[in-house]
Amino acid sequence: MLIYNNSLRLQLLLLEKSAAVSLKFAGEMPKQQHLWLFTIFFLAATFHPSLADVGTAAQYSPPYLPTACSGDDASQFPTNNLFAAAGDGIWDNGASCGRQYLVRCISAATPGTCNPSQTIQIRIVDRAETSVSRPSTNGATIILSTTAFGAIANPSAASVNIEFQQ
Repeated sequence: MLIYNNSLRLQLLLLEKSAAVSLKFAGEMPKQQHLWLFTIFFLAATFHPSLADVGTAAQYSPPYLPTACSGDDASQFPTNNLFAAAGDGIWDNGASCGRQYLVRCISAATPGTCNPSQTIQIRIVDRAETSVSRPSTNGATIILSTTAFGAIANPSAASVNIEFQQ
């Protein structure tokens, strides 16, 4: 009887410990799953796929004529004065003439320069490299008219980082 009772006690003790370990792991699994789900949702919300490109924008002021796209034709400019000259990265041997881009300021060297809630639509009317008026900064992706630049950023800035999409 003593052997039977000891054996039974040992089996019960092992069963109890096994159940405690199982419950311990079962209690941890939801936390681990919760952490993984949180991580996946956080990454999905933070790093959403974007069809836009990132570059820099500078500004240029009048005179805007003649342009590389349409020469002395003043009708090439949109009535809202939201236009730009294409930098070498988007010039595409003149194929960018007339293209329209959505442009948004995303950052600048000086905090508070951007108006990130403002997205504008601009039309390419010139080539930055050959424009009559020189840009505020060389090598920018897009050179915005003073009106366009002022719509998305503080006009006193020389250049800003932008997100743009055709």
